Amino acid sequence: MIALQNRDARREALLAAADAVVQRDGASASMAAIAAEAGITKPILYRHFGAKGGLYAALAERHTDRLLDALVVTLTAGGPPRERVHRTIDTYLAVIEAEPQVYRFLVQSEEAALAHGQVRGFVRRLQELLAAGIAHELGLDPVDLRAAVWAAGIVGMVQAAGDRWLETRDCERQELSALLTELLWGAYGVAAG
Repeated sequence: MIALQNRDARREALLAAADAVVQRDGASASMAAIAAEAGITKPILYRHFGAKGGLYAALAERHTDRLLDALVVTLTAGGPPRERVHRTIDTYLAVIEAEPQVYRFLVQSEEAALAHGQVRGFVRRLQELLAAGIAHELGLDPVDLRAAVWAAGIVGMVQAAGDRWLETRDCERQELSALLTELLWGAYGVAAG
């Protein structure tokens, strides 16, 4: 039991070191830099995670779970529908604004293509959560195609706009959140209204 606890603690320490490197280096984070940050050799890092894809998957799970938890809290916090839409968009953008290098690592690194399943799983879970909320709020049958299609469109739109914004930074996050809310509310608000 103690050996397992020590292994779990060591794994968490290695993930913390990897997080520090990813925060600094983003998509170019290397196993060598992560091992150096952790004060170990690369073979020890490989022993814990296998290839870089294993480390990527562990980091992706950590960050996407945290983001999904934040979005669930925001979505279920109550308030008028337009306010919830705005808060949810702003929560997503606030997370990628606070950790742009982590975001780039998750979606732009070489490993992102290899370990696509982690981020894809997050996107799927978020779409399902949104679809259920849309169906409930609009009184749609749970199998109504509109809820699933709208949820996929919303997630894709906000992600694409967030990608663009991280590159250009041509407005404040709050302005982007307001613009996206305005666009969404044009369609969603009519259905909800």
